Amino acid sequence: MYAIVDIETTGGSHKHEKITEIAVYVHDGSKVIREFTSLINPERTIPYFITSLTGITNEMVAGAPKFYEIARQLVEVMDGCIFVAHNVNFDYHFVREEFSRLGYDFKHEQLCTVKMSRKLIPGKRSYSLGNLCDELGITLNDRHRASGDALATVKLFELLLAMNGASLTGSSKLVELSRKNIHPDLDTSLVDKLPHKTGIYRFLNEKGDIIYIGKSNDIRDRVMSHFNNTTTKKALEMKGNIVDIGYEITGCELVALLLESFEIKKHKPLYNRAQRRTMDHFGIISYTDSSGYIRFFIGKNNAQETLPLASFNNQTEARLFLTEMVEKYQLCQKLCGLYNSQEACFHFQIGSCNGACLGKEDPKDYNYRANQLIRYFEFDNENFWIIGHGRHAEEQSVVRVKNGKYLGFGYIGNDVTLTGTDFLSDCVKFYPDNREVQQIIRSYLKNHPFAKVIKEK
Repeated sequence: MYAIVDIETTGGSHKHEKITEIAVYVHDGSKVIREFTSLINPERTIPYFITSLTGITNEMVAGAPKFYEIARQLVEVMDGCIFVAHNVNFDYHFVREEFSRLGYDFKHEQLCTVKMSRKLIPGKRSYSLGNLCDELGITLNDRHRASGDALATVKLFELLLAMNGASLTGSSKLVELSRKNIHPDLDTSLVDKLPHKTGIYRFLNEKGDIIYIGKSNDIRDRVMSHFNNTTTKKALEMKGNIVDIGYEITGCELVALLLESFEIKKHKPLYNRAQRRTMDHFGIISYTDSSGYIRFFIGKNNAQETLPLASFNNQTEARLFLTEMVEKYQLCQKLCGLYNSQEACFHFQIGSCNGACLGKEDPKDYNYRANQLIRYFEFDNENFWIIGHGRHAEEQSVVRVKNGKYLGFGYIGNDVTLTGTDFLSDCVKFYPDNREVQQIIRSYLKNHPFAKVIKEK
């Protein structure tokens, strides 16, 4: 049995956006035997550009049922089915996340009609649903509406079914992959038991040594990608050494990143070192010289005792960023290590530098602008908590920063009223601060502007 699904949403992130419409057509391999379609009230505003794409307006969903009101029907309709969709990860992750918010572990084998089309109908210029339907003569009505796209996917599915001898199976199980390059002692059922949840995973060899640690918003899918990776010699070598797989659910992407960083430093896995993680090779460092000017320079992080203001993958990236900041805050190229000369910097010669390189500008005036750059890298508040998803629906994660330093993370109940903050410290497990976790937290907050942050007063 196959549940052919299409959804419309308020945006692209299953962690932060919601479903606005869903269509499910259950197929028994010969025909559609039952169906379910509904608009869904996402309990948030639909962005204008999404309405322009789908035609679904805020007025249309205002009176529609909320997801929890149709959840039981969806479970019953899709019971025992393989979850089928065009680009299945998108639809499946959204549906799983909606159920996860309700405390229900939605778990189905998946089949992707994009992947099956690439395999059975190779050489097409595009495998988007619209282009495939045009080339294959499949009628597609109501494009970017759940029912229209799902019905077109039904027709594509039936075509693929006929081409493959009326037999399609889900592609998510490791046991269906070739055992080539897989260690003979690996129990492949371990992969099928992995959760579609956010956290970290560990690969162990026959001696029980951890040889790789990774993080993912979908542990099972990410582990599967390792076993499907045949692109490099190192990937094949690692796959051949995996005998056991462990994992730890974190619920929150930020906690997964922080825990991954800690465990890699603690265990120094063979294949993480082989990756040559380059997150923090070069940093921008600041100091005050004997004349009282704040200076900046780019240096290798492993050669510096001082925590850098920011870290970069390579020297070029750091230099380009610092050059941009010099122009933004009208700083001196020479005092920022970007101009090597005994004389004035180039910017002074064209009137863009006030002469700090020659001692012509008062250090107090210059440092006012230099400190603006330093504050650019600092947290808005030195004492705060970041609240995120927990490991299950009844809890939340807590990441603690105090006096600008990372202290660790922990979990609290979902029913806790966050009116005070003293009790939050009791739930935090200590983890060491370092330049990498500082960068992880800054990057996370920058990329998640709507993250829940509680500032200490």
